[in-house]
Amino acid sequence: MALPSSASGEPMNLNRALAQPTSDSAIAPSFTVIGTVKGPGDNGNQYVFITADNRYVKVGEFVYYKVLADGQLDQWVQILGKISACRLIDHLPDRIFADTEISPEAIASLIGFTYTNPEIYEVTVDVIGYFDDNLGFMNPRKTPDPGAKVFLADNAMLQRVLNKKQPGAIGSAHIGHLLLRETGAVPVALDVKELVSTHMAILAGTGSGKSYTAGVLIEELLSPHNRAAVLIFDPHGEYSTLTEMQGNEQFRGEDGYLPKVKVLTPDDIHIRMSSLDYADIVALLPMMSDRQQSILNKAFLIVKKHCQGEYRWDVHDLIAAVREADTQVDDEGNEKLGSSAMALEWKLERLGRSPYFHPVQHLAPKDLFEPGQVTVLQMNEISQEEQQVICAAVLRQTNSARMDTQKDRIEPTDENYLPYPVFILLEEAHRFAPAHEPSRCKAVIRTILSEGRKFGLGVGLITQRPGKLDSDVLSQCMSQFIMRIVNPVDQESLKYGVEAAGRDLLKELPALTKGQIIISGACVNTPVLCKVRQRRTKHGGETLDAPNEWLRHFQAHRQRDREIAAAPVTPQRRSRNIRGISLE
Repeated sequence: MALPSSASGEPMNLNRALAQPTSDSAIAPSFTVIGTVKGPGDNGNQYVFITADNRYVKVGEFVYYKVLADGQLDQWVQILGKISACRLIDHLPDRIFADTEISPEAIASLIGFTYTNPEIYEVTVDVIGYFDDNLGFMNPRKTPDPGAKVFLADNAMLQRVLNKKQPGAIGSAHIGHLLLRETGAVPVALDVKELVSTHMAILAGTGSGKSYTAGVLIEELLSPHNRAAVLIFDPHGEYSTLTEMQGNEQFRGEDGYLPKVKVLTPDDIHIRMSSLDYADIVALLPMMSDRQQSILNKAFLIVKKHCQGEYRWDVHDLIAAVREADTQVDDEGNEKLGSSAMALEWKLERLGRSPYFHPVQHLAPKDLFEPGQVTVLQMNEISQEEQQVICAAVLRQTNSARMDTQKDRIEPTDENYLPYPVFILLEEAHRFAPAHEPSRCKAVIRTILSEGRKFGLGVGLITQRPGKLDSDVLSQCMSQFIMRIVNPVDQESLKYGVEAAGRDLLKELPALTKGQIIISGACVNTPVLCKVRQRRTKHGGETLDAPNEWLRHFQAHRQRDREIAAAPVTPQRRSRNIRGISLE
């Protein structure tokens, strides 16, 4: 066999020719060979190949081998796989690297080592399968033979097989691009139908970009090709910048559509008292004794009995019911009010003064949801107990509204009539569904996650502490967005909440930087490493720059303003005069 020649016409060593580096621009062609199959891996779904080029053997990179299609003699099937491990198995002697003053290449040439790439790598690949346009990825049940060539998957192939929807298509959400390829080469688009119907979770450590990523998702959901109905529970007031979508030409549809953003401050949040249940009231009342809880439970039954068909009652009706429940009659027929009633009355009157629970005013589904609109509930000034009760009440009513509307139990004039699917995003989800603590929201969240798909109610959970999020809740989120997490407890919790195909990527979590994300689950065909695209609206969750704020304090005009504000007010002297004649 003739050896390939160098540019000078001299024969080139065959091994050296095979190891010649390919230019970075050659990543696009589908015939880029990067290695040769050695044999099977540790399990039946793995194989190992050998390569002398480490540029493309990063964990998470996509490669493929080819097999003949069943019953075909000239039709090849590309079996996609993902690199899960790489180790160095042969290299220059360590002694060559010991002297930092001499180039290793110079020493290697002296001893007759002529290979351009002396390192040899053993790379493990997890087989994904071949892609069927109708069925998705299929297990080939055909492992590669030793000696088979391993190819680098090209950009066009990956864009086609990784995305269930292509960017800009109806029901797509362009979240970013494949991390291991050049910027923008392989856009990553999510399937919105699966995203909102099977629920999702964004899991990330502090400062990793979880709120930024959520903002990108909201932008995509409100884009002209989706026009979703979205509600955000915002405990920190980070999502008000979404108002920039209104009037922004980047979000305008061909029919003139523009998204609407409705921001409700704590002053705008009102929950009707009669929409609360017994457990809600208990959660809002401080230091409840067993006796008081028993009296309150009886009072609820009395209120329900007295109201009959009237479902609206207020705190005064409940106080009257408490008095009735704790009134005892002695042997002489005298009525005596118990001490528990008086204590409960004081606590209920305090609850009645709350600005968030009202006898009449209420956030009904028709006030919160509309296609092409995102509603932001800013709850940064509301206590955690009140946040949980408000969230529980809204979730219960929304779930009932979708269920009753789908089953034709209510008329269009009803405040609970909700004739379209909706999506609810919960920031700081571990507050609403904690792992080992009681919560007013946890039960209703579990119900929605298990049953909401049937009625078009989707939930998205965002948390920086996945270890503190209820495991049952996390396991029911079928799409996961995972960003940098270094806490070992949180990392361990992810192993049970992420599908098996994406667990090999979890080892990359500590190395991820801001904006880099692992996407796994129903919204993509296979787990991917992704770089989140740039937001079109301003991010509202930036960390306060404390040093600059401290320095601003000492600016001359600010010091002068403080001196003026602190200066004592000189009282005006009253002029003394008699009949207009001054005595001064």
